[in-house]
Amino acid sequence: MLQYTADILMGLGALGATIYCMVLARRLKRFNQLENGMGGAIAVLSAQVDDMTKALNRAQATSASSAEQLRTVTERAEQATQRLELLLATMNQTPAPAAAAPAPPPAPEPAADARRHQRVLRRRLRPSDLEAAE
Repeated sequence: MLQYTADILMGLGALGATIYCMVLARRLKRFNQLENGMGGAIAVLSAQVDDMTKALNRAQATSASSAEQLRTVTERAEQATQRLELLLATMNQTPAPAAAAPAPPPAPEPAADARRHQRVLRRRLRPSDLEAAE
């Protein structure tokens, strides 16, 4: 009798495990469906990550080329500034030609025009100037 009861319990356990496995198989099948399950969401997200990676690579390449162009333009501007400073320094040091007659002084302008024609001179700060200020 004990053997008979053990066989019945073993059969019921096997039946319960079979039902549990079938439920899990259905859930897994729904989970992996590409159209409306998590598999579809994962596939869409994976495609978006690939697109974003490509866009990031393009943006990095563009920014690198822009930085290089900016660097070359800045170097050219610094060289031009140095040449202009040198030219201005040599112009201030050369004496005026003796044969040329001095030009007459300009006529005074009205106050409104004088304010409008004011020049603003800017001087570039050098690192040595900044250290002295600190």
